Amino acid sequence: MVSHSVWIVGTSRSGKTARLVEQFGNWVISEKQYTESFYTKKTGRKKTGHLPEFLYLKQTGPGVLVLAANDDNRRELGDIIVTSTLGKYPVRAKTPLGFFQDEIILFWPLLINSLKLKAQFPVRLRPETEQELATKLWRPRLDEEILRIAGVNESRLVRRILDLLQLAAYSGVPCEDIAQILAKGMGENTTTLEPEFLASLLLDWRNWCLERGLLTYGIITELYSQHLLSDRNYQQHLTKRYQAVLADDVDDYPSVARLLFELLLDRGAVGAFSYNPDGAVRLGLGADPNYLEGLAERCRVEILNEPPPESLSEQLTKQMVELITEPMVLLSLPKTVHSIQTTSRAQLLRQTAEVIANAIQLQQVQPEEVVIIAPGLDAIARYTLVEILVKQNIPVESLNDQRPLISSPIIRALLTMLALVYPGLGRLVDRDAVAEMLVVLSRKQQPTENFTDAMNRVSTDIDPVRAGLIADYCFVPHPDRPNLLPVSAFERWDRIGYAATTAYSEILQWLEQQRSQQELRLIPSPISLLDRAIQRFLWNGSNLPYEQLAALRELLETAQHYWEIDTRLRQVAPVETTPHTTIIEFIQLLRRGTITANPYPVRPIGGARKAVTLATIFQYRSSRRSHQWHFWLDAGSPLWAKGGAATLFGAPFFLRDRLGEPWTAEDEKLAEQQRLQRILTDLLSRVSERVYLCHSDLAVNGQEQLGPLLPLVNACVTHSVI
Repeated sequence: MVSHSVWIVGTSRSGKTARLVEQFGNWVISEKQYTESFYTKKTGRKKTGHLPEFLYLKQTGPGVLVLAANDDNRRELGDIIVTSTLGKYPVRAKTPLGFFQDEIILFWPLLINSLKLKAQFPVRLRPETEQELATKLWRPRLDEEILRIAGVNESRLVRRILDLLQLAAYSGVPCEDIAQILAKGMGENTTTLEPEFLASLLLDWRNWCLERGLLTYGIITELYSQHLLSDRNYQQHLTKRYQAVLADDVDDYPSVARLLFELLLDRGAVGAFSYNPDGAVRLGLGADPNYLEGLAERCRVEILNEPPPESLSEQLTKQMVELITEPMVLLSLPKTVHSIQTTSRAQLLRQTAEVIANAIQLQQVQPEEVVIIAPGLDAIARYTLVEILVKQNIPVESLNDQRPLISSPIIRALLTMLALVYPGLGRLVDRDAVAEMLVVLSRKQQPTENFTDAMNRVSTDIDPVRAGLIADYCFVPHPDRPNLLPVSAFERWDRIGYAATTAYSEILQWLEQQRSQQELRLIPSPISLLDRAIQRFLWNGSNLPYEQLAALRELLETAQHYWEIDTRLRQVAPVETTPHTTIIEFIQLLRRGTITANPYPVRPIGGARKAVTLATIFQYRSSRRSHQWHFWLDAGSPLWAKGGAATLFGAPFFLRDRLGEPWTAEDEKLAEQQRLQRILTDLLSRVSERVYLCHSDLAVNGQEQLGPLLPLVNACVTHSVI
C-alpha cells in the first residue's frame, strides 16, 4: 500500500519547508477536485491502479497539528500555512514541548485520576525557580564530600542532575530507570557520583513537585510519554482532534515526538515531515535525529537534491570538509573566502569591525546582509563590536541576546524601591543603589514633535552627581527600616537646584505614601507596588525603548510567577518565616543573574531591521537565517567543534539507538568531527557571497588558538586582510 505520508529530506535552504506547505496544499484541495480525482469524466468509473497523492482535509472537524523545532520557526511556519489557506482550516502550530505542556494541562483531571494526584491546578516552574527549589530540597544531601567528588559547585551540580531528568524524559525513559541507564553508561568511572544517589534525588524531586502540582519541562515530558500517551481515553481524544500532522526539522525533536507521530499515523492521520541530515542543532541537548529518522520507513521519501539558491555550499563544502578531516592536504580556498588575522584578540575585534564598516561605507554590502558568527560571544567581544560599528552609524542586532535582568538600571532601581518600602530589607540596599534609583525615577520625557526621536529624548531631573550628594547626606542605612531624609538634611541643599529638589521631594512623598499603605495592608502584593512605580515614574505617558519595555515586562512576569509558586507552597505546607522573606529571596534570585529578558514578539513589527547581525553558532543555526557575507569570529577556537553550545551531562546515554552504552573518548572525537562537518555544511548553505575567517593567534586568556578550523585559515592566507 502506498503511504499518504511524506518524508522530505534536504540540506539547509533546499526548500523543505516550502515543500511541506505545498504538501499541505495538496491535502486541502477543494471537495470538487477531490471528487473528480476518484472518477474519470468519460466513464464515471472509479480510477484504479494508483492512489492520488492528495487527500481531502475537511475545513470543519479534526484539525491539523503543525510542529516546528523552536518558537521563532513555529510562528513563521504557522503564519505561512494560515496565509496560504486563507485561514480556512483549523491549524494548531506548536513546538513539541509546547504541545506536551498544553496537553498535560488540558488533560490534568485524567492524570489526577490515574496517578492519584491531589486535585489542584498545575503550575509550571520556570528553570530558575526549578533550580532554586531543587537546591533547597537537596541541600541537606549535597555535602562538601559530594561536591568534591562531582568537581563542580552546588549550582552547577543541581542543574546537571535536573538535566538528567529532562534527558531521560525526552528519550522516553521513566525516572525509575535513570539509575540503570547511568550505571551501564558510566561503568566503573569513580570520578562521578553514584547513579543510585542521583536517581534517588530525582525521584524525590519529581514526587515533591507532583504533590504540589508543580511541573517542569522534564516532568511534563515524562507525564506525557509515560502516562498520557498510553491512556486509551486520551488516544481517542487525540485522534479525533487531528486528521493530519506537519512537522518541520524533525532532526531537532526529542525521541518522544516519534511516539506521538506513530500513534497518529496508526490511527489514520496523514503526516508530512522534513528532515535535514546536516541539521541536528540540538543534538546533545535532547534531540535524537537518528531515532526520528526511523519514521521515514512509514512514509514516501522525497529527496531534495537541488543546492540552496545563491549559496557557497556547492563551491566550498567539499574543499573545507577535506581540509579539516585531512589537514595535510595542500589545498587553496577560492577568493570567496578571506581571512582576517592578528596576534591578539583585541586587535582582531577592532579589525573585524573596521572591515565591516569600510565595506558598508563603500556600499559593497548592506548592514542587513552581514552576520558575525562566533562559537561563543563574551561581553568584551559583544561590547567592542557593537561600540565600533554604532560609532560608524551602523546598527547591530544581537540575535536572541538574553542579558540578566539585573543588568538593567531600571530593574535595579525598582528593587531598591522595594527595599525602602517593605521592612526587613535594609541589608539589600546601599548608598550607590539609592543614588541610582533617584536618577532612574526622576527621568522625564522631552517634548518632541518627531515620534521617531521620542525614545531617545529622555532626561533626568536628578543627575548622577546630585543623586550622589543626596544619597551621601539623606540616606540613613538601617537593617530593618532604611530611610531617606528630606533634602534639607543636607546643609548646602541649595546646591541641589530647584528641579532636582522638586523631583526628590516627589519621590520621597510617594515612598512615604506607599509605606503607610503597606503598613495598613493596602498593597495587595509587591507586584502591585512594582506596577505602581512603573506607572508613576517610568511609563508616565512616555515611549520607552523596546529593550526597557522588555525588561519591565519580564520583571512583572517573573514576580507574578514567583509569588504564584510561593502561594502554592504555603498552601501545601505552611512555613514559619519572617513576613518579607519571599521578597528577599526574590531580589537575591534576580541579583544572581539567572533571569533574562526574553520578550515577545521577538520579531520586529514591520520590515526587518537594517542591522548587522551578531550571533553564536547555535543561535544562528537555530534561527535558519541566511546572509550575503559571513564573518566567522575566533576561527582558531577549539569551541567550533562544540557547535557553540555545551552538550548536557549524560546526553549520549539517552540516545535511543545506544541507550546506556558507555561514551568513550573515541566516540567523543567522532561526534565532534561529525558536528563540525554539519556546522560547515549548514553555514555554507546560508552564505551567498563571502566568508571571512577571523583568527587571532592568542585567545583572551593568552593561550595559542589551535582549533579545528585552523587549516582553513592557513589555506586562504594568500589573500588575508592585514
